[in-house]
Amino acid sequence: MIHTMASRRRKALYTGAAFAVSASLLLTGCGRGGDGPAESGESTTIDDKPATGTLEIWTEGADGAKLPEMFEKFKEDNPDIDIKMTEIPGEEFRSKMTAAITAGTVPDLIYSFTESQAPLIATGGFDAVPDGLVEEDDFFPAMWENSLYDGVQYGVPWYTYANVSYYRSDLVEAAGAELPTDWDSLRAFGEKLKASGVEYPLGLYVAYDDYTAWQLGVFAAQNGGSFISEDGTEWTLNTPENVEALEFYSSLFKDGLASPDGPAFLDIVPWTSQGKNASIIDGGPWFASWFDDANGAGWGAEHLEFIQNPTGPTGIAASTTGGGSWFVPSDSENKDAAWKFARFMSEPESQIEWYKIFKNMPAVKAAWDDPALSSDPLLLAVRESLENGVNRPKVATWNQVGLVIGEQMDKVIRGNTSPQDALDEAQKQAEAIGMGTK
Repeated sequence: MIHTMASRRRKALYTGAAFAVSASLLLTGCGRGGDGPAESGESTTIDDKPATGTLEIWTEGADGAKLPEMFEKFKEDNPDIDIKMTEIPGEEFRSKMTAAITAGTVPDLIYSFTESQAPLIATGGFDAVPDGLVEEDDFFPAMWENSLYDGVQYGVPWYTYANVSYYRSDLVEAAGAELPTDWDSLRAFGEKLKASGVEYPLGLYVAYDDYTAWQLGVFAAQNGGSFISEDGTEWTLNTPENVEALEFYSSLFKDGLASPDGPAFLDIVPWTSQGKNASIIDGGPWFASWFDDANGAGWGAEHLEFIQNPTGPTGIAASTTGGGSWFVPSDSENKDAAWKFARFMSEPESQIEWYKIFKNMPAVKAAWDDPALSSDPLLLAVRESLENGVNRPKVATWNQVGLVIGEQMDKVIRGNTSPQDALDEAQKQAEAIGMGTK
């Protein structure tokens, strides 16, 4: 049905230790190219001849388990290729890959989740995507730009997703509430559901970590704000636009429309199934399948609807986006085969096949026209939201800074500090942490 990324997302919650190792290497300049990504990768021309030799691939998290099915399809036109795959737990991937770059013992090809890409690219241990291998316009902009650094493209997008707002259609109908399109109507939507007896109408992510911080980042983007300067060199956490976003965000808790204590990530299904909350704002589209797992096949289709996130006062629509991309280490011993496999995985037919296998949604726009995706009404809002996706700050220290923001948000939501003071403090700590480069 919808994107089954539960194991990946759960593992992403526990990557702090791995990131600390990676960031430490970056900050001390211990990796290959410790001053950041190279200005350009090795010049490579990739022809249309079959790939040959041995291709060593490292995979991150649960996605790798099903990849051998795609290997067999690749071998149909590349019979002389021998693919060796190593599965690495998501919480270990960044530290192991950074250590491999330092030691020069890298695989030929990896894929990396969007959250992992900044610290890895900052090592300078990856080649640029060869000219003509793929076309930028074929991909959703946010996914392409996530691995674009200083005008150099390092990753070939593989799959993507955009978070959306979803709601209990039966509870909304019973309350006579109108679906929200902007911040004002989001508040009115919550108040109507509250009056109908829903305890906490709006579900917001309250782990008070970097994921909580990025939910605020989406609200900030809807208000014309950003956590980082346009050139990516300075933190801009305490701008008026961001402070206004936190004021609005925290007011939803103050007014009883959202709970400061949940639902936590794995509590989303029971809270929403039981009607304790009626909607999730900027939630993962893969949640729908979780509801079917918990309540029986078809429950999600009967009780849930997806819509795009509400816009802010500026009329800007924004959603969290993410996914995974393919990267070729500069010390790869079979770059030709590596890039050919990355190109193969970006072809619309391969993107559709991977969706059927693992439910990861295509990063290539054309693949969304296939009935496997276009016939699912719940995916319409996801497809629309991909055009408005916003990326997390593309710097190696985002994880650390995100934790700082999350901690400050907790204080605001619980009435212990003001939005301005919280973001002033977060800005001070972020400047001390820096960007992860010299």
